[in-house]
Amino acid sequence: MLPVQTDILVIGAGPTGLALATALQRNGVDHVLVDALDGAQNTSRAAVVHAHTLEMLDTIGVVGSLEARGIALPDFAVRDRDQVLLTVSFHRLPAAFQHLLMVPQSTTEAVLQARLNELGGAVHRGVAALAAVTDAGGAAVTVKTATGEQVIHARYVVGADGMHSIVRDAAGIPFHGEAYGESFVLADVTMDWPLNDEVSLFFSPAGLVVVAPLPDGSYRIVATLDDAPEKPEIADIQKLLDARGPTRTARVTGIGWASRFRVHHRLADTYRSGPFLLMGDAAHVHSPAGGQGMNTGLVDAIVLADALTRVVRDHLPDTALDDYARTRRPAAQEVLALAGRLTKIATLRSASARRLRNLLLRVLDRLPAIKRRLALGLSGLARRRFATLPPSGVLARHIAQ
Repeated sequence: MLPVQTDILVIGAGPTGLALATALQRNGVDHVLVDALDGAQNTSRAAVVHAHTLEMLDTIGVVGSLEARGIALPDFAVRDRDQVLLTVSFHRLPAAFQHLLMVPQSTTEAVLQARLNELGGAVHRGVAALAAVTDAGGAAVTVKTATGEQVIHARYVVGADGMHSIVRDAAGIPFHGEAYGESFVLADVTMDWPLNDEVSLFFSPAGLVVVAPLPDGSYRIVATLDDAPEKPEIADIQKLLDARGPTRTARVTGIGWASRFRVHHRLADTYRSGPFLLMGDAAHVHSPAGGQGMNTGLVDAIVLADALTRVVRDHLPDTALDDYARTRRPAAQEVLALAGRLTKIATLRSASARRLRNLLLRVLDRLPAIKRRLALGLSGLARRRFATLPPSGVLARHIAQ
Protein backbone atom coordinates (compact mmCIF):
# COMPACT_ATOMS: atom_id res chain seq x y z
CA MET A 1 0.00 0.00 0.00
CA LEU A 2 1.26 3.47 -0.89
CA PRO A 3 2.04 5.49 2.27
CA VAL A 4 0.48 8.93 2.68
CA GLN A 5 3.23 10.26 4.98
CA THR A 6 7.01 9.95 4.78
CA ASP A 7 10.17 11.81 5.67
CA ILE A 8 11.52 11.64 2.12
CA LEU A 9 9.61 11.14 -1.11
CA VAL A 10 11.84 10.20 -4.05
CA ILE A 11 10.21 10.70 -7.45
CA GLY A 12 11.77 8.62 -10.21
CA ALA A 13 13.18 5.07 -9.96
CA GLY A 14 15.86 5.28 -12.60
CA PRO A 15 19.45 4.59 -11.50
CA THR A 16 19.75 7.77 -9.41
CA GLY A 17 16.46 7.26 -7.59
CA LEU A 18 17.27 3.61 -6.93
CA ALA A 19 20.76 4.48 -5.66
CA LEU A 20 19.38 7.13 -3.30
CA ALA A 21 16.66 4.83 -1.98
CA THR A 22 19.18 2.01 -1.47
CA ALA A 23 21.53 4.27 0.48
CA LEU A 24 18.66 5.63 2.60
CA GLN A 25 17.38 2.12 3.29
CA ARG A 26 20.86 1.01 4.29
CA ASN A 27 21.07 3.98 6.68
CA GLY A 28 17.67 3.32 8.21
CA VAL A 29 16.06 6.50 6.88
CA ASP A 30 12.31 6.60 6.20
CA HIS A 31 11.50 7.18 2.54
CA VAL A 32 9.11 6.33 -0.28
CA LEU A 33 10.31 5.74 -3.86
CA VAL A 34 7.77 6.09 -6.67
CA ASP A 35 7.95 5.82 -10.43
CA ALA A 36 5.35 6.47 -13.13
CA LEU A 37 6.25 3.35 -15.12
CA ASP A 38 4.68 0.02 -14.26
CA GLY A 39 8.00 -1.77 -14.71
CA ALA A 40 11.69 -1.11 -15.17
CA GLN A 41 12.87 -0.22 -18.67
CA ASN A 42 14.86 -2.91 -20.46
CA THR A 43 16.92 -0.78 -22.82
CA SER A 44 20.61 -0.19 -22.15
CA ARG A 45 20.82 3.59 -22.68
CA ALA A 46 23.75 4.70 -20.46
CA ALA A 47 26.29 1.88 -20.59
CA VAL A 48 29.46 2.98 -18.79
CA VAL A 49 30.21 3.23 -15.08
CA HIS A 50 33.43 5.05 -14.26
CA ALA A 51 35.96 4.42 -11.50
CA HIS A 52 34.83 7.17 -9.15
CA THR A 53 31.21 6.11 -9.50
CA LEU A 54 32.24 2.55 -8.62
CA GLU A 55 33.94 3.92 -5.49
CA MET A 56 30.74 5.63 -4.45
CA LEU A 57 28.47 2.69 -5.28
CA ASP A 58 30.77 0.39 -3.30
CA THR A 59 29.45 2.08 -0.14
CA ILE A 60 26.01 0.55 -0.75
CA GLY A 61 27.22 -2.91 -1.65
CA VAL A 62 26.42 -3.22 -5.35
CA VAL A 63 29.78 -3.12 -7.11
CA GLY A 64 30.48 -6.85 -6.91
CA SER A 65 27.23 -7.61 -8.72
CA LEU A 66 27.82 -4.89 -11.30
CA GLU A 67 31.34 -6.07 -12.10
CA ALA A 68 30.17 -9.68 -12.38
CA ARG A 69 27.69 -8.61 -15.04
CA GLY A 70 29.83 -6.08 -16.89
CA ILE A 71 33.06 -5.79 -18.89
CA ALA A 72 36.05 -4.02 -17.34
CA LEU A 73 37.97 -2.05 -19.99
CA PRO A 74 41.34 -0.40 -19.31
CA ASP A 75 41.53 2.00 -22.27
CA PHE A 76 39.70 4.78 -24.07
CA ALA A 77 41.06 5.54 -27.55
CA VAL A 78 40.49 8.51 -29.84
CA ARG A 79 40.93 7.67 -33.51
CA ASP A 80 40.61 9.34 -36.88
CA ARG A 81 39.48 6.41 -39.01
CA ASP A 82 42.53 4.08 -38.93
CA GLN A 83 44.86 6.45 -37.09
CA VAL A 84 45.18 6.34 -33.30
CA LEU A 85 45.37 9.93 -32.09
CA LEU A 86 45.25 9.51 -28.32
CA THR A 87 44.91 6.62 -25.87
CA VAL A 88 43.80 7.22 -22.30
CA SER A 89 44.56 4.31 -19.97
CA PHE A 90 42.89 3.77 -16.63
CA HIS A 91 45.05 0.94 -15.28
CA ARG A 92 47.20 3.33 -13.22
CA LEU A 93 44.41 5.32 -11.64
CA PRO A 94 44.93 6.16 -7.94
CA ALA A 95 41.85 4.16 -7.01
CA ALA A 96 40.62 0.68 -6.17
CA PHE A 97 38.94 0.51 -9.58
CA GLN A 98 41.38 0.96 -12.44
CA HIS A 99 39.05 0.59 -15.38
CA LEU A 100 35.75 1.70 -16.78
CA LEU A 101 32.91 -0.78 -16.58
CA MET A 102 30.67 -1.42 -19.56
CA VAL A 103 27.29 -2.50 -18.22
CA PRO A 104 23.84 -1.66 -19.65
CA GLN A 105 21.77 0.79 -17.67
CA SER A 106 19.03 -1.80 -17.41
CA THR A 107 21.49 -4.08 -15.61
CA THR A 108 22.61 -1.27 -13.31
CA GLU A 109 19.00 -0.61 -12.41
CA ALA A 110 18.31 -4.31 -11.84
CA VAL A 111 21.31 -4.63 -9.51
CA LEU A 112 20.27 -1.55 -7.54
CA GLN A 113 16.68 -2.80 -7.34
CA ALA A 114 17.84 -6.19 -6.07
CA ARG A 115 20.00 -4.54 -3.40
CA LEU A 116 17.15 -2.27 -2.35
CA ASN A 117 14.84 -5.29 -2.03
CA GLU A 118 17.51 -7.21 -0.11
CA LEU A 119 17.67 -4.38 2.41
CA GLY A 120 13.89 -4.40 2.82
CA GLY A 121 13.07 -1.44 0.57
CA ALA A 122 10.68 -1.23 -2.35
CA VAL A 123 9.69 0.74 -5.44
CA HIS A 124 6.07 1.84 -5.79
CA ARG A 125 5.57 1.60 -9.54
CA GLY A 126 2.72 2.98 -11.62
CA VAL A 127 2.65 6.06 -9.39
CA ALA A 128 2.91 9.30 -11.38
CA ALA A 129 3.60 12.61 -9.66
CA LEU A 130 1.16 15.25 -10.93
CA ALA A 131 1.90 18.30 -8.79
CA ALA A 132 3.77 19.37 -5.69
CA VAL A 133 3.34 22.31 -3.31
CA THR A 134 4.90 23.31 -0.03
CA ASP A 135 2.94 22.91 3.17
CA ALA A 136 3.51 23.27 6.90
CA GLY A 137 5.28 19.91 7.16
CA GLY A 138 7.39 20.24 4.02
CA ALA A 139 5.54 19.39 0.81
CA ALA A 140 2.36 17.78 -0.44
CA VAL A 141 2.63 15.80 -3.67
CA THR A 142 -0.41 14.74 -5.65
CA VAL A 143 0.12 11.39 -7.36
CA LYS A 144 -1.94 9.29 -9.71
CA THR A 145 -2.19 5.53 -9.17
CA ALA A 146 -4.21 2.75 -10.72
CA THR A 147 -6.95 3.42 -8.16
CA GLY A 148 -7.04 7.19 -8.50
CA GLU A 149 -5.32 10.26 -7.11
CA GLN A 150 -3.96 10.74 -3.61
CA VAL A 151 -1.67 13.11 -1.75
CA ILE A 152 1.62 12.11 -0.14
CA HIS A 153 2.96 14.42 2.57
CA ALA A 154 6.73 14.49 2.88
CA ARG A 155 9.28 16.45 4.83
CA TYR A 156 11.50 16.49 1.74
CA VAL A 157 10.84 15.68 -1.92
CA VAL A 158 13.68 14.58 -4.21
CA GLY A 159 13.39 15.03 -7.96
CA ALA A 160 15.03 12.10 -9.72
CA ASP A 161 12.48 12.57 -12.48
CA GLY A 162 14.63 13.62 -15.41
CA MET A 163 15.00 16.65 -17.63
CA HIS A 164 11.29 17.48 -17.54
CA SER A 165 11.22 17.35 -13.75
CA ILE A 166 7.93 18.05 -11.98
CA VAL A 167 9.87 18.62 -8.77
CA ARG A 168 12.12 21.24 -10.37
CA ASP A 169 9.10 23.01 -11.82
CA ALA A 170 7.29 22.92 -8.47
CA ALA A 171 10.36 24.41 -6.80
CA GLY A 172 10.56 27.15 -9.43
CA ILE A 173 14.23 26.43 -10.08
CA PRO A 174 15.45 27.75 -13.46
CA PHE A 175 17.11 25.23 -15.81
CA HIS A 176 19.28 27.30 -18.12
CA GLY A 177 20.90 26.04 -21.30
CA GLU A 178 20.00 24.99 -24.82
CA ALA A 179 19.93 22.07 -27.23
CA TYR A 180 22.87 20.98 -29.36
CA GLY A 181 22.37 21.44 -33.09
CA GLU A 182 23.03 17.80 -33.93
CA SER A 183 20.84 14.84 -33.11
CA PHE A 184 22.32 11.61 -31.81
CA VAL A 185 21.86 7.97 -32.79
CA LEU A 186 22.05 5.36 -30.06
CA ALA A 187 22.07 1.65 -30.91
CA ASP A 188 23.14 -1.76 -29.66
CA VAL A 189 24.26 -3.96 -32.55
CA THR A 190 25.91 -7.29 -33.26
CA MET A 191 28.91 -7.25 -35.57
CA ASP A 192 32.47 -8.48 -36.01
CA TRP A 193 34.71 -5.85 -34.43
CA PRO A 194 38.48 -6.00 -33.88
CA LEU A 195 38.70 -3.41 -31.07
CA ASN A 196 36.88 -5.27 -28.33
CA ASP A 197 39.20 -4.29 -25.46
CA GLU A 198 38.60 -0.54 -25.53
CA VAL A 199 36.02 2.19 -25.93
CA SER A 200 36.75 3.81 -29.30
CA LEU A 201 35.84 7.36 -30.24
CA PHE A 202 36.21 7.93 -33.99
CA PHE A 203 36.55 11.36 -35.55
CA SER A 204 35.80 11.86 -39.23
CA PRO A 205 34.71 14.69 -41.54
CA ALA A 206 31.18 13.24 -41.37
CA GLY A 207 31.06 13.42 -37.57
CA LEU A 208 31.84 11.25 -34.57
CA VAL A 209 30.95 7.68 -33.71
CA VAL A 210 31.64 5.84 -30.46
CA VAL A 211 31.89 2.05 -30.38
CA ALA A 212 32.06 0.13 -27.10
CA PRO A 213 31.66 -3.58 -26.31
CA LEU A 214 28.79 -4.75 -24.10
CA PRO A 215 28.71 -7.85 -21.87
CA ASP A 216 26.41 -9.87 -24.13
CA GLY A 217 28.79 -9.64 -27.08
CA SER A 218 26.98 -6.76 -28.77
CA TYR A 219 28.33 -3.23 -29.21
CA ARG A 220 27.05 0.16 -28.19
CA ILE A 221 27.04 2.73 -31.00
CA VAL A 222 26.67 6.47 -30.37
CA ALA A 223 26.92 8.90 -33.30
CA THR A 224 26.04 12.47 -34.20
CA LEU A 225 23.86 13.24 -37.20
CA ASP A 226 22.33 16.48 -38.42
CA ASP A 227 19.01 14.70 -38.87
CA ALA A 228 19.03 11.19 -37.44
CA PRO A 229 16.29 8.73 -38.50
CA GLU A 230 13.57 8.24 -35.93
CA LYS A 231 14.15 4.48 -35.82
CA PRO A 232 17.68 3.67 -37.04
CA GLU A 233 18.02 0.35 -38.86
CA ILE A 234 20.95 -1.92 -39.70
CA ALA A 235 21.63 -0.05 -42.95
CA ASP A 236 21.79 3.28 -41.09
CA ILE A 237 24.33 1.98 -38.58
CA GLN A 238 26.38 0.30 -41.31
CA LYS A 239 26.51 3.57 -43.22
CA LEU A 240 27.74 5.41 -40.12
CA LEU A 241 30.53 2.91 -39.52
CA ASP A 242 31.52 2.83 -43.20
CA ALA A 243 31.86 6.61 -43.23
CA ARG A 244 33.43 7.16 -39.81
CA GLY A 245 34.94 3.96 -38.43
CA PRO A 246 37.99 2.03 -39.66
CA THR A 247 38.28 1.85 -43.42
CA ARG A 248 37.99 -1.94 -43.17
CA THR A 249 34.93 -1.83 -40.96
CA ALA A 250 32.90 -4.80 -39.78
CA ARG A 251 29.56 -5.78 -41.21
CA VAL A 252 26.65 -5.12 -38.87
CA THR A 253 24.62 -8.32 -38.56
CA GLY A 254 21.86 -7.39 -36.16
CA ILE A 255 20.34 -4.57 -34.16
CA GLY A 256 18.89 -5.11 -30.71
CA TRP A 257 17.73 -1.63 -29.87
CA ALA A 258 18.09 1.79 -31.46
CA SER A 259 16.84 5.32 -30.96
CA ARG A 260 17.55 8.92 -31.79
CA PHE A 261 17.58 11.79 -29.35
CA ARG A 262 18.35 15.45 -29.06
CA VAL A 263 20.89 16.48 -26.47
CA HIS A 264 20.62 19.53 -24.26
CA HIS A 265 23.22 21.12 -22.06
CA ARG A 266 21.40 22.56 -19.07
CA LEU A 267 22.13 23.13 -15.40
CA ALA A 268 19.73 23.96 -12.58
CA ASP A 269 20.47 27.24 -10.81
CA THR A 270 20.41 25.39 -7.48
CA TYR A 271 19.83 21.84 -6.31
CA ARG A 272 17.64 22.85 -3.36
CA SER A 273 14.67 25.11 -2.76
CA GLY A 274 12.94 24.62 0.58
CA PRO A 275 11.75 20.99 0.85
CA PHE A 276 12.59 20.27 -2.81
CA LEU A 277 15.91 18.71 -3.87
CA LEU A 278 17.24 17.79 -7.32
CA MET A 279 19.71 15.22 -8.61
CA GLY A 280 20.63 13.49 -11.86
CA ASP A 281 19.01 14.67 -15.08
CA ALA A 282 16.58 16.84 -13.12
CA ALA A 283 19.61 18.93 -12.15
CA HIS A 284 21.95 18.61 -15.13
CA VAL A 285 21.89 17.30 -18.71
CA HIS A 286 24.62 17.35 -21.34
CA SER A 287 26.22 15.61 -24.29
CA PRO A 288 26.88 11.85 -23.91
CA ALA A 289 30.52 12.46 -24.87
CA GLY A 290 32.68 10.94 -22.16
CA GLY A 291 29.81 8.91 -20.69
CA GLN A 292 29.37 11.21 -17.70
CA GLY A 293 25.60 11.70 -17.35
CA MET A 294 24.42 8.71 -15.32
CA ASN A 295 27.71 8.68 -13.43
CA THR A 296 27.28 12.22 -12.20
CA GLY A 297 23.72 11.45 -11.14
CA LEU A 298 24.74 8.34 -9.22
CA VAL A 299 27.33 10.31 -7.26
CA ASP A 300 24.65 12.95 -6.60
CA ALA A 301 22.51 10.21 -5.08
CA ILE A 302 25.15 8.88 -2.68
CA VAL A 303 26.09 12.38 -1.50
CA LEU A 304 22.45 13.41 -1.09
CA ALA A 305 21.79 10.24 0.92
CA ASP A 306 24.54 11.33 3.30
CA ALA A 307 22.98 14.80 3.66
CA LEU A 308 19.47 13.47 4.21
CA THR A 309 20.74 10.90 6.72
CA ARG A 310 22.41 13.67 8.72
CA VAL A 311 19.21 15.69 8.80
CA VAL A 312 16.49 13.04 9.17
CA ARG A 313 18.18 10.30 11.19
CA ASP A 314 20.89 12.21 13.03
CA HIS A 315 18.82 15.38 13.60
CA LEU A 316 21.46 17.79 12.36
CA PRO A 317 20.36 21.20 11.00
CA ASP A 318 19.02 20.99 7.48
CA THR A 319 21.81 23.25 6.29
CA ALA A 320 23.41 19.90 5.39
CA LEU A 321 21.03 19.92 2.43
CA ASP A 322 22.42 23.28 1.36
CA ASP A 323 25.86 21.71 1.67
CA TYR A 324 24.74 19.02 -0.78
CA ALA A 325 23.61 21.66 -3.27
CA ARG A 326 26.83 23.65 -2.94
CA THR A 327 28.99 20.53 -3.15
CA ARG A 328 27.45 18.81 -6.15
CA ARG A 329 26.60 21.67 -8.50
CA PRO A 330 30.28 22.51 -9.21
CA ALA A 331 30.81 18.87 -10.22
CA ALA A 332 28.09 19.21 -12.82
CA GLN A 333 29.60 22.46 -14.05
CA GLU A 334 32.90 20.66 -14.67
CA VAL A 335 31.13 17.74 -16.36
CA LEU A 336 29.17 20.05 -18.66
CA ALA A 337 32.41 21.78 -19.61
CA LEU A 338 34.17 18.44 -20.27
CA ALA A 339 31.31 17.01 -22.32
CA GLY A 340 31.00 20.26 -24.24
CA ARG A 341 34.70 20.32 -25.13
CA LEU A 342 34.67 16.69 -26.24
CA THR A 343 31.60 17.27 -28.40
CA LYS A 344 33.00 20.45 -29.91
CA ILE A 345 36.37 18.99 -30.91
CA ALA A 346 34.70 15.83 -32.24
CA THR A 347 32.30 17.71 -34.50
CA LEU A 348 34.68 20.18 -36.15
CA ARG A 349 33.65 20.83 -39.76
CA SER A 350 36.63 22.71 -41.14
CA ALA A 351 39.34 20.53 -42.71
CA SER A 352 42.10 22.81 -41.38
CA ALA A 353 40.60 22.73 -37.89
CA ARG A 354 40.43 18.92 -37.99
CA ARG A 355 44.07 18.67 -39.06
CA LEU A 356 45.12 20.99 -36.23
CA ARG A 357 43.02 19.00 -33.75
CA ASN A 358 44.57 15.70 -34.83
CA LEU A 359 48.08 17.13 -34.58
CA LEU A 360 47.38 18.46 -31.09
CA LEU A 361 45.98 15.13 -29.93
CA ARG A 362 49.05 13.28 -31.23
CA VAL A 363 51.25 15.68 -29.25
CA LEU A 364 49.14 15.19 -26.12
CA ASP A 365 49.45 11.44 -26.55
CA ARG A 366 53.18 11.82 -25.84
CA LEU A 367 52.69 13.79 -22.61
CA PRO A 368 52.10 11.44 -19.63
CA ALA A 369 51.06 14.23 -17.27
CA ILE A 370 48.34 15.42 -19.64
CA LYS A 371 47.13 11.88 -20.25
CA ARG A 372 46.92 11.34 -16.49
CA ARG A 373 44.77 14.46 -16.15
CA LEU A 374 42.50 13.20 -18.92
CA ALA A 375 42.18 9.82 -17.20
CA LEU A 376 41.31 11.49 -13.90
CA GLY A 377 38.73 13.68 -15.62
CA LEU A 378 37.04 10.88 -17.55
CA SER A 379 37.07 8.51 -14.57
CA GLY A 380 35.51 11.16 -12.34
CA LEU A 381 38.36 10.93 -9.82
CA ALA A 382 39.29 14.55 -10.54
CA ARG A 383 35.93 15.48 -8.97
CA ARG A 384 36.33 13.55 -5.72
CA ARG A 385 36.38 16.84 -3.82
CA PHE A 386 32.77 17.38 -4.89
CA ALA A 387 31.63 14.05 -3.46
CA THR A 388 32.13 14.62 0.27
CA LEU A 389 30.00 16.88 2.41
CA PRO A 390 31.77 19.26 4.79
CA PRO A 391 31.38 18.55 8.50
CA SER A 392 28.46 20.48 9.95
CA GLY A 393 26.70 21.18 13.22
CA VAL A 394 27.05 18.48 15.88
CA LEU A 395 29.21 16.41 13.58
CA ALA A 396 31.71 19.22 13.21
CA ARG A 397 31.97 19.64 16.99
CA HIS A 398 32.43 15.90 17.41
CA ILE A 399 35.26 15.87 14.88
CA ALA A 400 36.88 18.88 16.52
CA GLN A 401 36.97 17.04 19.85
